[in-house]
Amino acid sequence: MSYLEWAESQLAEIELLASMFPSQEELELSDPLAVAELRSYVEGSASGDKPPASRPQFLIKNKLDSSVMEESGFILSCSYPSEYPSVLPDITVRCSALSRTDQTQLQARLNKYLTENCLGEVCVLSAADWVKDNLHLFINKSLLTAPPQRKKSQEVFSRLWIYSHHIYNKSKRKNILEWSKELGLSGFSMPGKPGIVCVEGPQSACEEFWSRVKVLTWKKIMIRHREDISLDRQSEDSESVDSLRKFTGFEEAMFDPHGNRGNHMDLGQLYQFLNEKGCCDVFQIYFGIEGR
Repeated sequence: MSYLEWAESQLAEIELLASMFPSQEELELSDPLAVAELRSYVEGSASGDKPPASRPQFLIKNKLDSSVMEESGFILSCSYPSEYPSVLPDITVRCSALSRTDQTQLQARLNKYLTENCLGEVCVLSAADWVKDNLHLFINKSLLTAPPQRKKSQEVFSRLWIYSHHIYNKSKRKNILEWSKELGLSGFSMPGKPGIVCVEGPQSACEEFWSRVKVLTWKKIMIRHREDISLDRQSEDSESVDSLRKFTGFEEAMFDPHGNRGNHMDLGQLYQFLNEKGCCDVFQIYFGIEGR
């Protein structure tokens, strides 16, 4: 790839991140001028074969889902080398709940994950999702001596929005259908490129589904968005969970497949489907644009 192609990928990712994290409390550009110079280079108004010397740097500020640590959150500090995404970006995780040893271990595991799964592709979102999914494994237990506020009997309803680079394999598609039925989850899966899966139901069942799916062989898979609703002080029978469901049962949804391999879905039909279910806002989370 050329410097221009690398720069185009970098600018496209920054624009996607800006759409997903619209406020400065979520995405903070350390040097806005560097992004402006990158845009000028991509659009052809800058001269020279190499990109600007100043490199885009930014912070992604994320809250944790855990009720124990929700006040601390974590920050991803990111910087683009000129050759990114052919080389990995410089990403550092900051979290007040991490000891220095935990920090070192998490950083090493994150770098290993990105090297094995994301080299050659833009990967900042993948890094953020990986940290959200795995941070709890590195938290020093001595920092969490306070008893959790959540009672054991408290139930949580979850809805996971999963994104995959593609879903073609018949065995994986069968597993998704069978596991969702086995675990009593509702939602849908959209095969093709990209692949989308939504599961909803008791949090424990959703987490079990995700733990099974993510260990299969994927080019890229992540939880792009999740919703967790506490059922505290509500009835803990199935009706309290069912009242929050937006889908009836679980289905594989096809939206006018097209393309040479019939592996691309009509995203307009997908948006209408989500809109009918009261979930149209997730379309922008997936694709960075408003649906219609």
